[in-house]
Amino acid sequence: MNSHFPAFFAAAPHITLHDPLAEFLGSCTDGLIEYRYADAVRLAGHSCPTVAGAWLMTLRGLRALYGEALPVRGEITASLRDARDHGTTGVVASIVQLVTGAAAETGFQGIGPNRRFARQQLLQFSVQPQPGTLSLCRRDTGRNVHLDLDTRCIPWPEEMRSLMPRAVSGQATTAERQRFAAMWQDRVRLMLIEHADDPALVSVRTS
Repeated sequence: MNSHFPAFFAAAPHITLHDPLAEFLGSCTDGLIEYRYADAVRLAGHSCPTVAGAWLMTLRGLRALYGEALPVRGEITASLRDARDHGTTGVVASIVQLVTGAAAETGFQGIGPNRRFARQQLLQFSVQPQPGTLSLCRRDTGRNVHLDLDTRCIPWPEEMRSLMPRAVSGQATTAERQRFAAMWQDRVRLMLIEHADDPALVSVRTS
């Protein structure tokens, strides 16, 4: 764990998956890979409610699909309701791909003539109608889970109303910037630690 990260990153829920491609190539023992929130932060380059929300939606979706069994990385398809360039859809997609292995047209094309372990075209955008912002599907069983994120259950402190415009515009003092950053990460902490299983934050529906 990077010592420069906030301490709560280490306490955020994590997940272990089995990746058959990693096992085949000897990348890790038995193909087991553990992902933590810090990995998502390294990928995105920052920690925010969108990154935390994508992390929780992905993890909650995999739990709904696999229960106590190990999820199988590369054997999951993912679809997003919005276009790839709409709002924060691209950020969400990058976290989903990190954990599930599901990739769009730029993904790994597979090994050999049968394209074993291919991850290309397992991630789709602009899928409508779709019950959730994000949907995941097990390729072996066809079971689906639909997920939505609603951060209104964790409102910003009233102080943020006046502080955020100053921070965003570059007019904040050093103390104000530090206070802004602290409140920003505290909301992320609330999402990941205190509301990780809150159905008001992440709704989960299976089909």
